[in-house]
Amino acid sequence: MLITRQNIPRWLIFLIDIFIVLFSIILAYLLRFNFHIPEIEIKHIPQVLAVVIGIRALSFIISKTYAGIIRYTSTEDAVRIFLVILSGSILFAAANLISYYFINESYIIPFSIIIIEFITVIFAMITFRILVKMAYLELINPSREKTKVIIYGAGEAGLITKRALDRDVGTRNKVTAFIDDDKNKQGKKLEGVNIYSFEKTNELLESDTIDNIIIAVQKLKPEKKQAIVDVCLAYDTKVLTVPPVTNWINGELSFNQIKKIKIEDLLERDEIKLDVEKIRRELTGKVIMITGASGSIGSELVRQILNFNPKKIVLIDQAESALFVLEVELTEKYPSGNFEIAITDICNKVRMENAFKIFQPEIVYHAAAYKHVPMMENNPSEALYTNIKGTKIVADLAMKYGVQKFIMISTDKAVNPTSVMGASKRIAEIYTQSLNQKNGTKFITTRFGNVLGSNGSAVTLFRKQIEKGGTVMVTHPEVIRYFMTITEACRLVLEAGMMGKGGEIYLFDMGNPVKIVDLAKKMIALSGLEIDKDIQIKFTGLRPGEKLYEELLNNEENTLPTHHPQIMIGKVRRYDFNMICEEIEELISLFDKQDNTAIVRKMKQIVPEYKSQNSVFEKLDD
Repeated sequence: MLITRQNIPRWLIFLIDIFIVLFSIILAYLLRFNFHIPEIEIKHIPQVLAVVIGIRALSFIISKTYAGIIRYTSTEDAVRIFLVILSGSILFAAANLISYYFINESYIIPFSIIIIEFITVIFAMITFRILVKMAYLELINPSREKTKVIIYGAGEAGLITKRALDRDVGTRNKVTAFIDDDKNKQGKKLEGVNIYSFEKTNELLESDTIDNIIIAVQKLKPEKKQAIVDVCLAYDTKVLTVPPVTNWINGELSFNQIKKIKIEDLLERDEIKLDVEKIRRELTGKVIMITGASGSIGSELVRQILNFNPKKIVLIDQAESALFVLEVELTEKYPSGNFEIAITDICNKVRMENAFKIFQPEIVYHAAAYKHVPMMENNPSEALYTNIKGTKIVADLAMKYGVQKFIMISTDKAVNPTSVMGASKRIAEIYTQSLNQKNGTKFITTRFGNVLGSNGSAVTLFRKQIEKGGTVMVTHPEVIRYFMTITEACRLVLEAGMMGKGGEIYLFDMGNPVKIVDLAKKMIALSGLEIDKDIQIKFTGLRPGEKLYEELLNNEENTLPTHHPQIMIGKVRRYDFNMICEEIEELISLFDKQDNTAIVRKMKQIVPEYKSQNSVFEKLDD
């Protein structure tokens, strides 16, 4: 077989190109003189060959036209060949004139020969590369059917995507159409491919079997993504997305980077606008401490804050392995980032005080907490120990060491809590809020719902179950939750922390609630599977402490607007510091007795709206 999987050697491509030049000159003479070349011209042909081949060889070496992988030849390669040949022909013509006027006035090469050679060389060199590319496709992969693709977006990103597909000859992609919302582009062609409106999508999918639709538009609204997915699912067409430009390898998109669309892509919202300059002034040059730094929220806060050039970030966590992984990532991505790792339990007061004393943080983001509702329902003393006692220790130390701001990460489960976890977070909210009555540190609370992609989240669990096959476990057909991406949540935390004056509980606009069973169904469909045929959905019942609906405010609370449309201030009940301090000290003292019933009973006294659901502690509400 002449064409193999190995690349054609560069020297061979160079020799073939030189042969094309030689052939083109001879053909030019034959055509110019109607295949009867005069004697005088024949006498000068060796000189002409030497000059032209010399010029062409030099231009090929300088421009490295032979260096590319021929089976990946693209439009850019063709344009480059054209420019190299054109510049060589111009140089050839100039040399011809100089020779005639200054060296040998008796002979000049006919300019028609230069033009014919120019056209022939361009045609032959590009045709050679196209033939090699076609031969590779047909001879190396003769049995592989072409994958039919539609690209959404006929702009620059769409064009780059098409060229990435064309380069990846092994996959045999064929772009059959572009879709674009720009009416000025509709009805036209892009590299020979028709551009249609989105309204034509159904018609295109119905008239032909399209394997993939690739979304090339970088900042497409989630509603439009949802519309594309809904259409594609009806025709068993896969939806793929092009990654952000920042993720391209050396600024170039490759086919392997184009991935299946994820449920996160459909649930994310328009990009959150931040007051970047104010946040920069807030964080630049400051010592920042983040507890729970290796967790989903904590680690993302670290990444985002490093972009604002803090003096130092102190990473507090007891998860050694997770901290190690984060350290490796940060060292690679932020080589100039100044961060310190302190492995400790936030409930270890001696160790925490040492960290405050050594690092002298100016801003603390408190993200450390137990968050899994069923686990805390079975381990109330641990929820008390970490979520309440741990928060109290960190908050008290922040006050003692003159921290400017203390931003606590809370949860919507703290509203009208039905679980031990939710109640423990509400008590932590109450304590930090009441601390703000003292002069000094500003205590700010941020409250939001579930974050996509966090450890143990519904999306993460469903994805693992779908990959494994068999059954997807959903607690209840009517369960509804609010979702927000980790990136969104952390951006809003930074914004709220910047605007906070102390004592506020900031609530985030979580968007529209999502029915969990619908989420599972959509994820199954996006995986190319069919419910009941390939995979089952099983309802397991609400777990201890869970409720059907989450809330951001209880019935007696309302909100005040802020300058940011996605952040509100919750008007919540205020507590006297001395009174709540006494109550919490009494609650913490119950830890040593390990009497879970007594612990939960005391929690209910502090948070009267705490009513247990699906829990052994419901009896305490009678």
